[in-house]
Amino acid sequence: MPHSHSSAPRDSLAGVRLARGASPWLLPTVATAAVSLTRARRSGRWAAVAVPATALAAGMLWFFRDPDREIAQGRVISPADGVVQSIMPWKDGRTRVAIFMSPLNVHVNRAPLAGTVTSVEHIPGGFVPAFNKESENNERVVWHFDTELGDIEMVQIAGAVARRIVPYVPQGTKVEQGERIGLIRFGSRVDIYLPEGIDVDVEVGQATTAGVTRLDRA
Repeated sequence: MPHSHSSAPRDSLAGVRLARGASPWLLPTVATAAVSLTRARRSGRWAAVAVPATALAAGMLWFFRDPDREIAQGRVISPADGVVQSIMPWKDGRTRVAIFMSPLNVHVNRAPLAGTVTSVEHIPGGFVPAFNKESENNERVVWHFDTELGDIEMVQIAGAVARRIVPYVPQGTKVEQGERIGLIRFGSRVDIYLPEGIDVDVEVGQATTAGVTRLDRA
């Protein structure tokens, strides 16, 4: 049976479920919107500020939403919301599935399989747009999971806007399939490397949902 996962404590605001790590961005934005709306009743200048401030706060709430999911069954499920950007055979027999995340997608990433996190490595780099081939040299976090399929590699890649990747779990943590493991602020890209012998069951251009879309063919 599909199941839902709870996560470690998350940020929240007015009952909206928000991604962990959102507060430094959200709180000042929402506070500015609240103050400007209050003062806008008595000042035209504040009214001019209230409109963009409120729009920005609403956008931030949307960007940092973190909905619960019914986790799908499958050997490998999508770690990210987004669109399949490329499917590329790798020299060692693995297949890389690259998922592009736009600013409108949920930014929380999930474990593609159950297993143990064997390494979480932050690699400094640039910030070119995630759809650019040179984005492979961007700021990124490389994950390795020890799973029933062996070692699984996943890479969170920052983009032109997303300049902060926030891992939720450290090396040595046992995770369930579909469990929240990290956040890429404002989108970008997530690469997952499927082991040799695992057939891909998604296509370039296909939309994916973290924890829901199955990547391997049964």
